[in-house]
Amino acid sequence: MKIIFVRHGESEGNVASIINDNPARMVNLTEKGRAQAEMAGEGLRAIRFAHAYASEFPRAQQTAAILLRHQACELRIDARLNERRSGMDGLPVHVFHDLIRPDLLRTKPVGGESFLEQMERLRSFLNEISVRHAGGTVLAISHEDPILAARALTVNEPGRTAGEHIANCEWVELAWPAGH
Repeated sequence: MKIIFVRHGESEGNVASIINDNPARMVNLTEKGRAQAEMAGEGLRAIRFAHAYASEFPRAQQTAAILLRHQACELRIDARLNERRSGMDGLPVHVFHDLIRPDLLRTKPVGGESFLEQMERLRSFLNEISVRHAGGTVLAISHEDPILAARALTVNEPGRTAGEHIANCEWVELAWPAGH
């Protein structure tokens, strides 16, 4: 299976540099974020997706709605694509980054999850959908950390991947199972 992960478009939280890891708290796309999703949708338009998945967060679902305007596939919501749980919802992003910087893989904030735990959450998602959509191409709209966690499952040095950056509406293509 081939999966294309797309990070959501710019959100109000991105602009304010505030953590939003609670899907019940409404954080929407900005006008720029909607334009980014439109551009990404045009770039992905020629690909026929077997299925599409999005996280529970409004910004991911808003991005998905734009990306799927010209697609004839069903969208499912899957919590395994959710933002990394930090336990710091509403705090400045730098507080989280300052906490995890000494050990990007293992640091687990109180009430949150480590990058390694997030990788296992993504492994579960990938294993399940690879059986469900064997040989197909799947679209997944998620967030920077979960996409990095999925990418880390396909490399030898996950610690390096954990420190990378994915821009809003950037997409990452992976083959799963890894190496296929």
